[in-house]
Amino acid sequence: MGDVLAGIHSTWEFESDSVLIRFERGIRTPKLFQVLGERRIPYEALSAVELVPGGKRGTVVLRAVPREGADPLLEAAAGQLKESSDPYRLVLPAERETLADYYATELRAALPEEAAKPAEHHLVAAPAAPQSFKAYDGKASFDGKVVAFRWFWTGASTAKWKAGDQFFPVGELEDVEWRSPEGLSGHLRLRPRGAEMLAEADQDPASVVFGLGYGPVYESLPFAASVLEAVRAADPVRELESVRTAPAAPQPHRSDPADVAERIRHLGELHDAGLLTDEEFTAKKAELLAEL
Repeated sequence: MGDVLAGIHSTWEFESDSVLIRFERGIRTPKLFQVLGERRIPYEALSAVELVPGGKRGTVVLRAVPREGADPLLEAAAGQLKESSDPYRLVLPAERETLADYYATELRAALPEEAAKPAEHHLVAAPAAPQSFKAYDGKASFDGKVVAFRWFWTGASTAKWKAGDQFFPVGELEDVEWRSPEGLSGHLRLRPRGAEMLAEADQDPASVVFGLGYGPVYESLPFAASVLEAVRAADPVRELESVRTAPAAPQPHRSDPADVAERIRHLGELHDAGLLTDEEFTAKKAELLAEL
């Protein structure tokens, strides 16, 4: 098509095999859009195209509907995104409805024959690693190969402190569960292969929980999508044990001594309360000192 259609918060550039969505960075633009920056959506990733009245008077919405499983961002979101944060919606002034209808017709003609079928693999790229964000009980980071959870003494449960900081190579994971921080019990939970899932996310060392101001959608959802894409692409027969040694290995950077001292103090409190044995306290203290 080779044309550009500018709307509210984003611009769609139609190319021969895809549509390039560029998001604005204005203060009124949803933060998720600002973080995404731009996304290239192959036509083969779409199942339908809709043109509907906008939520605000005097607007229309051109919406592309992705195929199931085509976009790791929407797969991770699992229907929890608010309409205003849907990156596949282009909101336009009502006077552009005729033009929008033209592009909707052109897009429908470009849809693949298998448009109604789920995609066999991701067709849209997830936000690239590295990714990181602060949850209520710890910091989550992902370098493209390993997900790390480092606990905050002010928020992490005793179960997580006893388990210690966690490291998950993507080849050991089978899925990612994201629950929006805008709802109840928001969290990011990893599902290691063959492991039992605990009932409560705040007790599960394979999860971080959200809270007021922690794990906002624009940080935690791109993170979840990036990990999910890597998990889907990982070879399940890779050598896992050699990668799993990450928790015991010296870290590539030195931790803040004040932070380590505070974490050791908290371990001492758990030990004094009888929640850690002498052996557990000694081992965890040694791990923290090794970070200096």
